[in-house]
Amino acid sequence: MLMILAALPEEADAVFAGRGNAIADIPFPARSVGTSTIVTCGLGKVNAATAAALWATRLQPTAIIMTGTCGRLSMIAGDAFWLSHAIQHDYGAARASGFVAYPAGDWPMGEPDDRVFAAMPDPGLGLPHARIASGDSFLECPVTAARLVAAGCDLVDMEVAAVAQTALTLGVPWAAIKAPTDDANGTSAGDFHANLMVAATRAAAGVESLVTRLQ
Repeated sequence: MLMILAALPEEADAVFAGRGNAIADIPFPARSVGTSTIVTCGLGKVNAATAAALWATRLQPTAIIMTGTCGRLSMIAGDAFWLSHAIQHDYGAARASGFVAYPAGDWPMGEPDDRVFAAMPDPGLGLPHARIASGDSFLECPVTAARLVAAGCDLVDMEVAAVAQTALTLGVPWAAIKAPTDDANGTSAGDFHANLMVAATRAAAGVESLVTRLQ
């Protein structure tokens, strides 16, 4: 059994579009398609982690997969990405000199390190690899984007790193494929809405290929 998470209904509906049977479990509705269950978790790290934990307990999945959209931070080329690593960019210490990120769950004190959540091995999908930064803010700030690029991040979203932390805590392999809608700048909100469906479909195509390889 594979569990597929998407923050938005549009992102979830794009995966195996028009197929499967609805499961009306509130607050995290789902749809079953063959040996996969697609869960709509809602936006943000808390929703994503809660949905991942609840449904993983119910399904006992062999892998947790995240799909959907993101913002592009770096000059990395590609329309959809295999997310090889994830960090929580808003976990850490707020200091007079600026914000210092720490690995999620660690003490936000002392010398920071660069440990990240690593995904399962890429089974050969042919997608470019990227590192994503997750946080509970929709990023429309080029200054923050530049800080995250300096930290080695290529993309930004609001869920993947929380799902990764949950999956690793549960001992379940995780993977994520996302497609960018915007460049995490002053036009992000408009770009997101304009590009949501195209990006969701691109990410979904990658997830469907992954599901085929994992079954």
